[in-house]
Amino acid sequence: MTFTATEKETGERVDVFLSGKLGGTARSQVKRAAEEGRVFVHDRSVKPARQLKAGDVVAIILEPPREDRCQPESLPLDVLYEDTAIIVVNKPPGMVVHPAAGNYRGTLVNALLFHCKDLSGVGGVLRPGIVHRLDKDTSGLIVAAKTDESHRLLAKQFEERRVVKKYSALVIGNVKQPEGVIDSSIGRHPRSRKMMSAGGVRGRSAVTHWTLVEDLTWAALLSVRIMTGRTHQIRVHLNSIGCPVVGDALYGNAGRRIRDIRAQEPRRILMAIKRQALHAGFLSFRHPSSGDAMEFHAELPRDMAEIIACLRDLASNDEEY
Repeated sequence: MTFTATEKETGERVDVFLSGKLGGTARSQVKRAAEEGRVFVHDRSVKPARQLKAGDVVAIILEPPREDRCQPESLPLDVLYEDTAIIVVNKPPGMVVHPAAGNYRGTLVNALLFHCKDLSGVGGVLRPGIVHRLDKDTSGLIVAAKTDESHRLLAKQFEERRVVKKYSALVIGNVKQPEGVIDSSIGRHPRSRKMMSAGGVRGRSAVTHWTLVEDLTWAALLSVRIMTGRTHQIRVHLNSIGCPVVGDALYGNAGRRIRDIRAQEPRRILMAIKRQALHAGFLSFRHPSSGDAMEFHAELPRDMAEIIACLRDLASNDEEY
């Protein structure tokens, strides 16, 4: 597969560049391909750290998928749409999208391989069909590619920011405005490799739009649209404006802020959720084969819906609050 670097991509490492272009292919896979002489710039093999200039023509020879690296598993799947080119599913919270260290079974890819029998091989042996991802504990909509051509065309839509993704986020904090835009780069946290941080000098540009859906007194429900797809983008950006996602154990001390709520009952309700309260409820794109506009909605999962309903009832029915 061949790609051309743009002015905006000047200075980017070739492994970072290719992993972004290939829509879900791990940077480690691209790095291995480079080390094995399967990555080229202007037909000359290059190392993973090679920095690009505008106009550089970058090519990669992908390994064919190996059936024995990721095993099909009969797992429940909430399928919203499927044809010969794509499949759209509503991922439950707690399910890892693709196999990785410590999670080689029970993933969405394992389930898709059993259900579909045919997935794009572009994502590699551990990520067949995966064009984009959600965190393990984030629920919601994912589209996967069943052919290499569909994978390439969907990845191009993501790269060109023509895919619309909207999330529901339950946050702690005093949301004073009806809407806002967070335009702040996101990069690896300087002290923790598992975390990302906003505003770093070496971060990549990231833009998040948010709208206040409902003020729940002790929390707020936001509708969030991301214009870029950086790791942990929504969680990092919302934390950066003082509104960490409820249940997020990694960013913003959301648990401590909930424990600081003076009233016992709302504190108990908010502490009940055991994952970040984030749901990818809307997804739209063009069908990679027909070009038709596709639009999908997924209702809030039970854990988030119950918390919102409880907070709403508590605020409206109890004079103490």
